[in-house]
Amino acid sequence: MLGQITVVELAQRLATDAKTLQLIDVREPAEWEIVHLPHFTLLPLSAFPQWSPQIHRRFDPDRETLVLCHHGVRSAQVGHWLIRQGFRDVKNIVGGIDAYAVAVDPTLPRY
Repeated sequence: MLGQITVVELAQRLATDAKTLQLIDVREPAEWEIVHLPHFTLLPLSAFPQWSPQIHRRFDPDRETLVLCHHGVRSAQVGHWLIRQGFRDVKNIVGGIDAYAVAVDPTLPRY
């Protein structure tokens, strides 16, 4: 089952234990250029056929994995897919980077 994490919880986790997390951003490169968070790996959903075959080489299915997009819809899709691939601890970041900009860091650009 896909878990959830709020953007406030995400900010706390990034401040305390970012290195223990696997952080995936599934937005498009143009969105990433507008705004992105440190420690995230960009895996655009549009490039799914290119990166999906290597998911087990790039990420550990036994580590906590958090997935981000603009509002939380695309990240939920990828989160469900990761669970079907055997990832055990996957969380969708509720509200995405837009909610993060509103609730955590209002200096971040919004689009």
